[in-house]
Amino acid sequence: MRRMIGWLRTRELQMILWANQRRSQSRLHRLLGVYLSTVTHVGGASFTLISSFLVAMFAPNPWSTTGWQCFTAVFISHLPVYVVKRKLKRLRPYQALNGVNTGKNPLVDSSFPSGHTTAIFAYVVPIIGAGGVWFPIILPVAAVLALSVAWSRMYLGLHYPSDVAAGALVGTLTAITVQYSWTLTLF
Repeated sequence: MRRMIGWLRTRELQMILWANQRRSQSRLHRLLGVYLSTVTHVGGASFTLISSFLVAMFAPNPWSTTGWQCFTAVFISHLPVYVVKRKLKRLRPYQALNGVNTGKNPLVDSSFPSGHTTAIFAYVVPIIGAGGVWFPIILPVAAVLALSVAWSRMYLGLHYPSDVAAGALVGTLTAITVQYSWTLTLF
């Protein structure tokens, strides 16, 4: 078991360093950096809660219901994130590893789990579920958005892959639970 844990830790360190490296100064890599530095904010609590609340209040059904599901899932998913961050106190990659790139004013709270990744997955899962005839368009757009936010957290040196994976799992499971409980109240 120790060998497996050691192997996983080694692979995680390799992945964070690979995801965080700045490959070149080519135009494409600069644009990627701008994109990831921008899209990361879409996973923030402010964006996900405010936008889902606005959809809930002003969109027609079924999107109003979806907005409430997104809002509820994001809100509820942050309760376990808050508790775990206070209990585990894992240093962020830029704090624990040499040579990790980060942006201006990086976060200093605990790294595990990723709150941004939790929020974006809790946000997009109800939207995917409500896709209906738009499902073939919504699914790839939502997947690219959620995965971009998750990747951006590693690119910015703020989270390890396990932080991001745990956030995606918490957000997804919370959103599925909210959607399921919503359907139970309708019947």
